[in-house]
Amino acid sequence: MAPVDVAWLRMEHPTNLMMVTALLQFEGSLDLEQLNHLIDDRLLRLRRFRERVIETGTIRKRLCWQIDPHFELTSHVRRIALPQPSDYEALREQVSQLMSTPLDPTKPLWQIHLIEGYRGGCALLVRIHHCIGDGMALMQVLLRLADEYSSRSAEPEGGAGRRGLLGMTGARLRQELDWLVHPAWLVELARDGAGGALAAARLLLRASDPRTCLKGQLGVSKEVAWSESLALSEIKMVGQATGSTVNDVLLAALSGALGRYLKERGDVVSELDIHAAVPVNLRRADDILTLGNRFGLVFVPLPMGMSDPLDRLFTVRRRMQRLKESPEAGIVLRILGTVGRASAQSQRRLVELVAGKTSAVITNVPGPSDTLSLGGVPVRSMMFWVPMSGRVAVGISIFSYAGRVRLGIASDAGLMPDPETVANAFQEEFAALLELARRPLTDASSLPVEPVPLA
Repeated sequence: MAPVDVAWLRMEHPTNLMMVTALLQFEGSLDLEQLNHLIDDRLLRLRRFRERVIETGTIRKRLCWQIDPHFELTSHVRRIALPQPSDYEALREQVSQLMSTPLDPTKPLWQIHLIEGYRGGCALLVRIHHCIGDGMALMQVLLRLADEYSSRSAEPEGGAGRRGLLGMTGARLRQELDWLVHPAWLVELARDGAGGALAAARLLLRASDPRTCLKGQLGVSKEVAWSESLALSEIKMVGQATGSTVNDVLLAALSGALGRYLKERGDVVSELDIHAAVPVNLRRADDILTLGNRFGLVFVPLPMGMSDPLDRLFTVRRRMQRLKESPEAGIVLRILGTVGRASAQSQRRLVELVAGKTSAVITNVPGPSDTLSLGGVPVRSMMFWVPMSGRVAVGISIFSYAGRVRLGIASDAGLMPDPETVANAFQEEFAALLELARRPLTDASSLPVEPVPLA
């Protein structure tokens, strides 16, 4: 197993399961037998979905992928009848329950649940462990199931993990690990002024995020929610009117929603910033179909107390631009790969260190621009939820599909029992930005716009 993937596997904890969870809603019904045939024909061509994780070695233990000799598709594909009235709340409760349930570590680390009866059709809930792949890789897995993409070839035997990422010698590995366990060494690297060392020092020595209602003891139970969909064309309209990217607009609306949530629960937000860990895709163009993890993280400071939507948007835009020019994302990928080669104790220390510096995980994955179908049944909507590591209580996922964008929130049930409140506030905050973008030209032209390309 590649070191970066080992790192994500070791982050698994009962209070934060390392699963990426996707939900597909269909216009009609799927038959379980038909679904099993499609999975067998399209998904199981990928060797990884027939492999389990085993530990080898006596003195120096290693984690490896091994074909499961007892593989049974029925252990991974389950049928669930949604309780009446088979509405949003019933589906939300079902997804929350499954998101709180770990995968069987003795089997290949994935499950697909066929949820029957939702709004006259059905839904598929796909749970895949993060060690199998990141969001971009798992998007390709979902597309492989679709009728339009089923002809794609299987991943080469061995996958991306066999190539490795770091190729470090023992001495260099020890030096890299010193970055994690000896803060004084980080200070010396920062004084040296080397770009990568300085970025690592700033990241690992930065103060922890302030105490808010999002910080506290985590429990096992999770809650999920999702927003109504937004038109991607309207998001781009706001971006064009303000010289901002699509991501800037979405993060600004989300900052407003989170700020409202914290304020309503008694937190003082007037001068408050919280940090969100935002994954950055580091895959090459020719590596898009490969499994494994190929992303770094940047830690975006989100303004919680700015009431003016445009001031908030421009602040987010400036901060995102600075991060784009920073090597921080690549540094995090490097650190994860290093710790994936280290002991479980070093892994835990890093996770706790980094998790204390952030209050949420926010990820944005672009999906298909056209409507897909599976077994001839059109997919009405697609969305997913990102896992949280360490003591992080909130994971927020933004996903685009067929010209629409939807927000998904997963949260610790004790610290944020009502994530739908944030989802609703997000829609209201975006509506406020959209109204400003639709001003007559004489008003809109006075906005402080900078020519930033949409992304």
